[in-house]
Amino acid sequence: MQIRKATMNDLPDILAIYAYARKYMKEHGNPDQWRDSYPPVSLTTQDIQSDCLYVCIIQIEEDEQIGGVFYFHREEDPDYQTIDGSWLNDRPYAVVHRVATAPGTKGVATFCLNWAYEQFPNIKIDTHDDNIPMQHLLVKLGFTCCGHTTLQNGDIRLIYQKAD
Repeated sequence: MQIRKATMNDLPDILAIYAYARKYMKEHGNPDQWRDSYPPVSLTTQDIQSDCLYVCIIQIEEDEQIGGVFYFHREEDPDYQTIDGSWLNDRPYAVVHRVATAPGTKGVATFCLNWAYEQFPNIKIDTHDDNIPMQHLLVKLGFTCCGHTTLQNGDIRLIYQKAD
């Protein structure tokens, strides 16, 4: 597996992965995290154009395919300014958002999150209370649940951090 920045040529594959992720979440007790068409095409395009969207390339037989996608950026997230809980530290951090994997892949999300941590060893991420698979993965990878945050749209998310 390898990570690279997404390009506009990747957009159809990325949108298909997001559609699969929405379906998967809905079928596994998490219908509210990515409602309808989230993330929208406009946001995905913006993520690509700002060089913040990454894809995980996997080898299937002799063919390379996109096995996963995620947003990664070293930035302050306004949704993380006021939280119900406490962060592990107040140092600069990177955020990971919109993690999704293609059907039938194994270990892709782990690879993506480990890659992000190698790039910047102070990572913050959030997920829905009903997204049990992501919560388990984050804990398995050494992330600590730091409480809850209320997003700008009013939704509540569990917040996690992993720091060196």
